[in-house]
Amino acid sequence: MARIAFIGQQDFGKAVMEAFIARGDVIAGVFCAPDKPGAKPDALRAGAERLGLQVFSFPSLRSEEAARTMRALDADLGIMAYVLQFAPQSFVNLPRHGTIQFHPSLLPRHRGPSSISWPVALGAAETGVTVFRPTDGLDEGPVVLQKACPIGADETVGELYFNKLFPMGVQALLEAADLVLAGRHQERVQDESQATYEGWMHDEEARIHWGAPVDHVYNLIRACNPAPGAWTMLGDTRLRLYDARKHVVGRFAPGGHKPGDIAGVTPHSIVFWSQGGLVEVLKVRPEGGGKMDAGEFARQRGLAISDAWRAWVRPAASPAPGRPDERRPSAGRP
Repeated sequence: MARIAFIGQQDFGKAVMEAFIARGDVIAGVFCAPDKPGAKPDALRAGAERLGLQVFSFPSLRSEEAARTMRALDADLGIMAYVLQFAPQSFVNLPRHGTIQFHPSLLPRHRGPSSISWPVALGAAETGVTVFRPTDGLDEGPVVLQKACPIGADETVGELYFNKLFPMGVQALLEAADLVLAGRHQERVQDESQATYEGWMHDEEARIHWGAPVDHVYNLIRACNPAPGAWTMLGDTRLRLYDARKHVVGRFAPGGHKPGDIAGVTPHSIVFWSQGGLVEVLKVRPEGGGKMDAGEFARQRGLAISDAWRAWVRPAASPAPGRPDERRPSAGRP
């Protein structure tokens, strides 16, 4: 049983905290960023308060008050789970065995705040989670433990995170904590020659450029689902695109169209041209509205149903005998 100083936010932080409590560890105190005015209360803060735990909110973890509070907790280990506040090394070194931090990528690849989205957007086949020693550099500390997982060809960021990285991250922090507390861990310095950094996946990065290869467009839609939502302009409407399918076109596809043009409409989807293929979008959100069925949006816009595009789609290759088809369309998340 260890005394844990917990630093984190949101549902992931709450799940990690509860996992440590469930196995008998003591949460000596919880550090949460102050809630923004008018925002929904943070899930970790709310969960910790319901359990009667000590909760601390400092505008900055650089302050002497934050350091005094950490010292007073007399913690064996610090755990950082989804932390957006900067925690200086002078703060995280205070627990008896220091601190370990979670990051949802295979460091040193994809340092930065949108590290789940960028591997999908860039077409990577694999990602994972890293538990490392935090330093004053951004996601640069020595690695304690890593776990990898595949990225499905049609997997959205939401599916990747909730089905794989979230539960894997909880278990990785439990496992890494045991190794550190027992003195059986090894720390591997990150290879800076392999390091990459990407910033937030904001609206500028989420804009669809239909002239890009169809794989790039499709990967961006997956990488922005459920947030922030990849977007395009349809007339004067900014339209965010969510659940989608990619179709490769045959050599007899007609000319006379431009990337981004609508190739067809079905009762439940809108089909767009891109370079080398078609993107069939099943769910959209017009600016100022809620998510809706793409076919319903098309009907509201007066777009007629047209299925001629189906004749241009190249049939998918049959999977090898005894091998599951790994490229079946994903239903996505509502």
